[in-house]
Amino acid sequence: MNAPAKIPATIVTGFLGAGKTTLIRRLLGQANGRRIALIVNEFGDMGFDGELLSDCGDAACGKDDIVELTNGCICCTVADDFLPTMEALIARDPAPDHIIIETSGLALPQPLVAAFGWPTVKHRVTVDGVVSVVDAAAVADGRFAHDHDALDAQRAEDESLDHESAIEELFEDQVKCADLIMLSKWDLVDEEALARVRHTVDHHRRNAAEIIKAPRMDTALTPLFGLLSAAEDDLVSRKSHHDDDHDHDHDDFESHVIEGVAAASLQDVERIVAEMAAVDGVLRVKGRVAVSGKAPAIVQAVGPRVDVYFDRPGSEAPGRLVVIGEKGFDRDKLMASAG
Repeated sequence: MNAPAKIPATIVTGFLGAGKTTLIRRLLGQANGRRIALIVNEFGDMGFDGELLSDCGDAACGKDDIVELTNGCICCTVADDFLPTMEALIARDPAPDHIIIETSGLALPQPLVAAFGWPTVKHRVTVDGVVSVVDAAAVADGRFAHDHDALDAQRAEDESLDHESAIEELFEDQVKCADLIMLSKWDLVDEEALARVRHTVDHHRRNAAEIIKAPRMDTALTPLFGLLSAAEDDLVSRKSHHDDDHDHDHDDFESHVIEGVAAASLQDVERIVAEMAAVDGVLRVKGRVAVSGKAPAIVQAVGPRVDVYFDRPGSEAPGRLVVIGEKGFDRDKLMASAG
């Protein structure tokens, strides 16, 4: 009796706000009847992106096909969270046709790829490809995320500071592990700036990795499938910056949950969230804010970019925000902004 074919898995990595969730939502919308299981990893105490993905309009991405891992960064909780989830997916009858994994923006992809060599997983699943989503507009501005102006200024003014931040190391690792590097928001920069972005990415990428522009919304995403990289068998060329000292953890980052956030209007929500996102060291604000007499407002904020909109009519989810930031960010100032 022939062994069953290995289930291909696609790992999607990239910084906060780079566009991973948007990309995956499009992938699920193009499932064309394939059974696709999605693992969403959230850094912090609340899963959120999974809810945005659970209504993509295709039967292949129903709620039962989405698994959220919310107990910390996936690269640090492989044994406790990721492997049991993979084992459960493999045991399904029928098993998924494809598995998509959206990592936290703070996750190193290398330990996750290595986990596919685990004995209970290796015989059934293979990494079809690692896709790194790179925010072209941010990189063109000399940043890897949109909220590092203060950090860059501080580094420039103080020669005693470490001039290689954890953010830069994470960017390097996410690019170095990729089979396909997708430049998002490339339409927000001119050709000269885009060339600089490509040069930055090219400096860290593996020779086998391809750099492409994120396809437009009306374009099929077939280039992301069928990469056949078997990345778990090729860890040497994907060596992490952190492999040299074996000292990776997320002590440089922390998350904080704010319960019961409420506002009088959508404009009030936008003002509150913008103030929170402007607190030094805050990387991202996401979640829901209760609005008087209205459905809750869904919030996504990365640096100066704030996106707020009403949830589905009839939704009564309580206001709850997760703030992700660099270790030691000013929580008192954050809470003052939240009201």
